Formats: sequence, structure tokens, C-alpha cells
Amino acid sequence: MSYLEATQDLYKEAALTPDVGLCCTTNPIWQFPGLSIPKIMQEMNYGCGSTVSAQDLVNNPNILYVGVGGGMELLQFSYFSRQKGGVIGVDSVGEMLEASRKNFKIAEEENDWFNSEYVNLVKGDALNLPVEDESIDVAAQNCLFNIFKIEDLKKAVSEMYRVLKPYGRLVMSDPICEQPMSEELRNDDRLRALCLSGSIPLKDYIKVLTDAGFGTIEIRGKRSYRVLSPNHYPTDELIHIESIEIAAIKDPMPEDGPCVFTGKTAIYFGNEEYFDDKKGHVLQQNQPLAVCDKTAAALANASDEIYISESTYHYNGGGCC
Repeated sequence: MSYLEATQDLYKEAALTPDVGLCCTTNPIWQFPGLSIPKIMQEMNYGCGSTVSAQDLVNNPNILYVGVGGGMELLQFSYFSRQKGGVIGVDSVGEMLEASRKNFKIAEEENDWFNSEYVNLVKGDALNLPVEDESIDVAAQNCLFNIFKIEDLKKAVSEMYRVLKPYGRLVMSDPICEQPMSEELRNDDRLRALCLSGSIPLKDYIKVLTDAGFGTIEIRGKRSYRVLSPNHYPTDELIHIESIEIAAIKDPMPEDGPCVFTGKTAIYFGNEEYFDDKKGHVLQQNQPLAVCDKTAAALANASDEIYISESTYHYNGGGCC
């Protein structure tokens, strides 16, 4: 049995018998005015964060969500795209699709604005999406891509890039791990399917995204997810796994490389009213400006009167690059 088959079996079980503790139990359950999320959707919320952000969801966007879970984030996305087929949910597990259909009927009873026709559920594979080129404004996945081995991860990301419109965005929540893992952990198909042993370092994840062509990367959140301890797993040391919320924007790749925002700011503290590096970056006196890592390094080299903060791994937009 391959790791992909093990994943299929695991989530078939999770569809037939909801497993509240399968993934992260500290997921944010965003409640918007007039939105009621059925209890069963919360119980089947097999993610490690949230991909739903109002800043991405304007003007009734076409949304793609891969790996439907119990349908919670599909419902949340529908809140912002109230049109027939405005949200496409793709999953390779037929039982999970059927569970979501049933859950949407409950959601219709709890939300007078919601219609199941807002969501088009499609059986399909993240490695070969049944979606047209450049047809999607916002694509999302939650705690799925970390399961893929590197070549499959590259394929899944390239598929998301293919279906996105120019300047569309891929919004994800996924576990990452900065520590090395043993081959025994990496090759355990069930642990990989459980989102425990497939996590890679953040810089490697970002490289997969930028290699696919995404010109801007935003790290929007970072938090603890799990630990793999020697008394429970085949490891000699405690391994800390974190989850990130990240957006990759399909804008042109800058000549000097991608813009990666990790929550750094630049503050000018010299004696002039402002600092202008003549390259499009103007810093007002003692006012923090969000900057990408590339710009942060350039400004640090340009003046010793600019303070560059450490990465917070929480970036909410704005600033310059």
C-alpha cells in the first residue's frame, strides 16, 4: 500500500466516523455575522489553522478548496461568494464528499442565506485538478499538502498555480518542521497521513512555492501544532511541529527574486524627516514599515540608522517591497 492509499483509507474512516481529535483541536472557528456552523462540521474540521480571510474574499470570488473535510471552510467561503458554483470543493475520497453534502443540508437549516448550490463538490485529485486553467481567484488547502512527498508536493502546488487567475492567491494552512526526522518516521505511511511525519522546513516549503512561479509569499501566522516524543514515536529526540498560515500570490516574479514577507519591519531613526533609498522605499521618521525579507536586507545595508526587526511570522498586509 502506498502512502496515498493509506491517506485515502484514513480519511474514508474519518468521513464515516467523525474523529474530533484527528487534526488540530485549536483551530480558529471563525464566526461571521449571520453564520452558523453546524456542530458536525466542527467535529469534522480536519485542519491545522484557517484559510478563510476576508481580505482575500472580495467581489464574489471563484474559490477552489482542495480536501473538503466536513465542509466547514467551504461554508465559510460561501459566506463571501453567494453564487451558484462559486465555491468548488475537490476531494479524492467519495465518502468525504458525501458527508459534506449531508452537512450542507444541515447548514441550510441553520443559515437562511445559504444554498447548497453555492458549492460544487467534485471528485478529483490534488495532483491532477479537474479545474480549468486560470479560472480561480482564491485556491485553498488546509493540512493536506504536508502529507505529500516532495515530488507530489511540487505537482500539487503547480496544479494550484495553473488554475489560478493572474494575481490570484493560494491560501494554505499546513504543518512545518525545522528539525530532521528519521527515515522510519518519514516512511511511516499512517503517520504521514495523520499530518505528523511529512512536514518540511519553512524555507523548503517557500522554495516549492516560488519555484512554481509565485512572486509574493506572505506568512500570516505561525503556531505550535504537535510534538513527536520518544515515548510515543520512533524518534530519539523531541520533535516540535508548527503550523503556518501562508498565502502565495500569482503575480510576476521580480527580477531580483520573490518577495517573502515573514513579519519584519523597518524603522528609520536618523535625523532627517524621512529616508529614501531611491528604489521605491521611503521610511518616515520613527514609523515602522512592513517589508519583505529581501527589502529588509537591502535597507540594513543601505543605512546604519534603520532598525530591522526579527521575523514575527505574522504578516497582515501593507508595507512595501
